[in-house]
Amino acid sequence: MKLTNKSVVVTGAASGIGLATAEALAQAGGTVIIADIARDKGEAAAGAIQKKGQKADYVHLDITDDASIAAFTSIVQEKTGGVDILVNGAGWGQIKPFWEMPLDVWSKIVALNLMGPMKLVKALLPKMMERSSGKIVNVSSDAGRVGSSGETVYAGAKGGLIAFTKSLAREVARYNINVNCVCPGPTETPLLFAVPEKHLEAFKKAIPFRRFGKPSEVADAILFFASSRSDYITGQVLSVNGGLTMVG
Repeated sequence: MKLTNKSVVVTGAASGIGLATAEALAQAGGTVIIADIARDKGEAAAGAIQKKGQKADYVHLDITDDASIAAFTSIVQEKTGGVDILVNGAGWGQIKPFWEMPLDVWSKIVALNLMGPMKLVKALLPKMMERSSGKIVNVSSDAGRVGSSGETVYAGAKGGLIAFTKSLAREVARYNINVNCVCPGPTETPLLFAVPEKHLEAFKKAIPFRRFGKPSEVADAILFFASSRSDYITGQVLSVNGGLTMVG
């Protein structure tokens, strides 16, 4: 799966699944822009990819801030002339009963997991439409497919991202743009390991493979949707979860 001469944006790419995705897409030949709010980690990630002889650069992005999205879009369009592949990998949540979750945390979760990706797509989509080509991969969560106790607001936002994926796919198919979604299950990331140990053990026991996913395994699914191997696939949702959920 080669991405030679393809310009790629990966959000949330300074760590976790986003970082693994940036590495995989750069290894496939893509010119990757690492978009993240964490400047030091983002620059370090880009530098590590460059040391492998691959193409990567860091551009600051706070996906919850409209001005940051506008500035990011301007820089990226100037660098690339138009993005070929967009991976919306940024995400964040908290585990807490719905009735205990403060409203300001609701707003942050929805802004980061739903509104931010939608706004970034809107900013980068026109150039894809002009060229009649492009790949958009949204990283949702199995919480958005089947629900997750203690993550109701997060699940609602991620479920919205799934619905956004399907509807956008219908709208932009006429422009030869593919829009698909990857839903990770519990994956070895800083976000997962912030969960209390007793919850981690319960998660692991519920997974048929009896282990957590690796960020690289999610990145492989994203690479498939970003590549020409998926040219006739759009509006689809793929879970990478070791069999934790099996939904049609």
